[in-house]
Amino acid sequence: MTWTPENTQKLKTLWQEGRTAAWIAKALGPGVSRCAVLSKVYRLGLARGPEARRDRATAPRGAEPGGEDMPAARPATRSSGPPKIRATPRPATRVVVTPSEPTVSILSVRRGQCRWPYGCSGEPGFGLCGRTVARGAFCAAHAEVGYQKRACTAESLLRMVGGV
Repeated sequence: MTWTPENTQKLKTLWQEGRTAAWIAKALGPGVSRCAVLSKVYRLGLARGPEARRDRATAPRGAEPGGEDMPAARPATRSSGPPKIRATPRPATRVVVTPSEPTVSILSVRRGQCRWPYGCSGEPGFGLCGRTVARGAFCAAHAEVGYQKRACTAESLLRMVGGV
């Protein structure tokens, strides 16, 4: 697609009216994609403010460039201000019974045995759980500890981004 001055001007006009990139691509004719329109808008540095969005939402439906009616755009329903995050209840903590010391070493562990580490590798007394695997690489007790779903709360999200 080669952008002629006429096509560029038509793009600018339609964009300022609040038309979508897909609508503009159809209006410009075959060979123009939505992505091409968005790329040109970006390169031109075009922006449309809240006025254009409001105008598009309240404007009567116009005929689609292909001859069919375009569905009206839904008005934005966002409220101003920070997003509201629902607090989720914390799961009840369960008591997990695990062996107090390793039962197998790193060299003697077999397929189907829990690989939960006890201690730090390279230190004396380091070993693995060794009980029968229930999920993944761990026994039922260690899988419950190792594979937890964390509740997504506002506090956890802030900690994740370094806000708290």
